[in-house]
Amino acid sequence: MIADAGGLLALVAKSSYLVAATLFLLGLQRMASPLTARSGIRWAGAGMLIATGATFLLPGLGNIGLILLAIALGTALAWVSGKKVAITDMPQMVALYNGLGGGSAAAIGAVELLRWSHAGAAPSAVALVLAVLGALIGSVALSGSVVAWAKLDGRMDKRYAFAGQQAFNALVFLAAVALGAVVVHSLGVPPVVAFFACALALGVLMTLPIGGADMPVVISLYNALTGLAVAFEGYVLGNEALIIAGTMVGAAGMLLTRLMAKAMNRSIRSVLFASFGGGGQAQAIEGAQKPIEAGDVAAMMAYAERVVIVPGYGMAVAQAQHKIWELAQRLIERGVKVKFAIHPVAGRMPGHMNVLLAEAGVPYDLIADMDDINPEFASTDVSLVIGANDVVNPVAKTDPASPIYGMPILDVVDSKNVVVIKRGKGTGFAGIENALFYADNARMLYGDGAEVAGALVGELKALDGGH
Repeated sequence: MIADAGGLLALVAKSSYLVAATLFLLGLQRMASPLTARSGIRWAGAGMLIATGATFLLPGLGNIGLILLAIALGTALAWVSGKKVAITDMPQMVALYNGLGGGSAAAIGAVELLRWSHAGAAPSAVALVLAVLGALIGSVALSGSVVAWAKLDGRMDKRYAFAGQQAFNALVFLAAVALGAVVVHSLGVPPVVAFFACALALGVLMTLPIGGADMPVVISLYNALTGLAVAFEGYVLGNEALIIAGTMVGAAGMLLTRLMAKAMNRSIRSVLFASFGGGGQAQAIEGAQKPIEAGDVAAMMAYAERVVIVPGYGMAVAQAQHKIWELAQRLIERGVKVKFAIHPVAGRMPGHMNVLLAEAGVPYDLIADMDDINPEFASTDVSLVIGANDVVNPVAKTDPASPIYGMPILDVVDSKNVVVIKRGKGTGFAGIENALFYADNARMLYGDGAEVAGALVGELKALDGGH
């Protein structure tokens, strides 16, 4: 009778995993569109809630108290941090949470390997190999994501490099693979500990030399690695929910990584093993930056037919998205055609600018991707650049010596007039001068993004008689 009850509970759990997997797929599909993304997150969250609850029905599950404690602590920490995190800190949070996912997969691998080591044998060779692979990938994703978080949060310099670094990293990778082979061949605590130490070191060493300009690609790649690690460890545990969720995350992360790399005209290999976004030098730029006052910019935009607003990370830092949308609304009320142009890697994570604009209430039909908006710049009266730098730099097309040469950019320079809102005269995250700022049709409006946007709104009100 007890056996029948246990079998029934196991069947209910497996059926619940199927329902959860369906919700994961539907949620992921709905996340593909900004209009349905919010409901997609809810659907996927419901699927995870069902999968978590169904796990308690599995026969032989132990340490229930510790599991409930971990769930309670994790939920509380996530709720508090999610409520408190500023929108500008979203990339750091994504990197950190992604690392925690990889760390969880690595922890599963560690527990299983040590348990098998104590027992003297693994259930099967396939399970042992996948446990080692999942642990390796999860450890790299954990330590690499922590370094990415530190860079994004300003706690670490943009990049650290030394002579022969790539060769040294290759040796560490080979050492990790060799130690993994030793673990597979002969289980034991010392080789398992050495293997994890080497794997964690590899993630740190891989991420240290990567510059900030490549960070969106790195975050996507580590997201894919986390999903792959979770899928492998799901097989080890015989848990269908982990296998399905991990596979979807890994596939989505890899597709996103390829899209991000394509948007920068870079291969994933060059992101990981070449120096980019860390202080390259372009050819000398002639001319000087030409300042302009807020009143002149307001008048220029007020009597324009078409205005394109190009946001970047500087807008996020200044928390200027709400004022920029207010400015756009003022222009639209005057009959000006306004669009927002988004570069795929603007900001510090994929979709960063889209998230900011959505938070400010910008309608999705006013937001245009790079490929769609580039042909329209030539007929644009004013392009207003706020906080964007490298993604609008014309040297990407004109200077083969530049480290960003070949990267697709927003063709802002083709506009009739360009106004750049910038706090100072510093370079972008790639560490090079921006030729756009010296162009004949470009003017610099210096100051904090939110304050300058507020001043522009005020000037437009004055033009409208104070209304």
